Amino acid sequence: MKAIVFRSPDQPLEYTDVELAAPKAGEVRVKIAAAGVCHSDLHIKRGEWDAPAPLVMGHEGSGVVVELGEGVTSLSVGDHVVLSWVPPCGECRYCRSGHEARCQKVATVVAPKGVLFDGTSRLSREGDENMHHYLGVSSFAEEVVVPASGAVKIRDDAPLDVVALVGCAVATGVGAVLNTAAVEPGSTVVVIGCGGVGLNVVQGAKLAGAERIIAIDVRAEKTALATQFGATDAIDASQVDAVAALFELIPDGVDYAFDAIGRTSTTEQAITMLGLGGAAVIVGLPPTGARASFEPLVLAEADQRIIGSNYGSVRPSIDIPALVDRYMDGQLKLDPLVSGRRPLAEAAEAFDDLEFRGALRTLLIP
Repeated sequence: MKAIVFRSPDQPLEYTDVELAAPKAGEVRVKIAAAGVCHSDLHIKRGEWDAPAPLVMGHEGSGVVVELGEGVTSLSVGDHVVLSWVPPCGECRYCRSGHEARCQKVATVVAPKGVLFDGTSRLSREGDENMHHYLGVSSFAEEVVVPASGAVKIRDDAPLDVVALVGCAVATGVGAVLNTAAVEPGSTVVVIGCGGVGLNVVQGAKLAGAERIIAIDVRAEKTALATQFGATDAIDASQVDAVAALFELIPDGVDYAFDAIGRTSTTEQAITMLGLGGAAVIVGLPPTGARASFEPLVLAEADQRIIGSNYGSVRPSIDIPALVDRYMDGQLKLDPLVSGRRPLAEAAEAFDDLEFRGALRTLLIP
């Protein structure tokens, strides 16, 4: 099959043939319908995160189940699925307590080692001794083999390409609001960064019943789009000081500040924007080794919190189908998030769309 292979930041991405072994016990094979290009993929391409290589890229995707491994009863051939880049093991203490986004086996084996649960890969290529999975998914390919828990069944009438975004951008953004922060009705919220994840934070805040939702970005077209997703106010950070502008709108500071970018500067801004009892929620992911600073005394005196949000604290088998239902019921916007569609062979161009042309999400279609 064809796939996109990453070797190092100094080498171009390869669109090449890769062998995909049959699913083992507890795994399924999925034919990819669409894969979204995310900033997390861009971090890998730039070399800003450690990743085992060679690596088949991609972690956001959707498709159709075409083969079942031994013992799989939760899925059937022909099921429409959204792929989850945290496939819960169901056995660790975090999974057993309902905190599946913290799955210990994913955090210690699958993600850092580029393998599936048994510590081995289903990917190979002649001349490559080891070919790695990315986050247990590797959706930049014609097909994938994933743990059955990482292929979440959804309704058949949902557009299979668009709902690929639920697997990362939507679950991460909406989940950060509803699950991680548990934003209350009537709250004031600021969202720094209105890309694919940030816009979903905005519509998550709307679903939560926030009274004021302030969207901040350096691109005016993105803050304008944020108002369509539910923002009540917009700040163009390319024209004004974002912190000063926020306090003009909300003099006492906000209840929740979401950093959907993950730069040191935006994390520090989010903390600075808080009011009494406020929470800064770090959703965007920075390069490895980045450091932000804050004054602990201010947090203590104002009863403030800094919260990290991994994958929106979702329970994939519950939250992903529910998010798809909300999209189909008109409560969530997904279609405006799709900036364009490209064939899998144009993955490099899709990364340029994201990095240089302000794309929200480009879908790669095998």
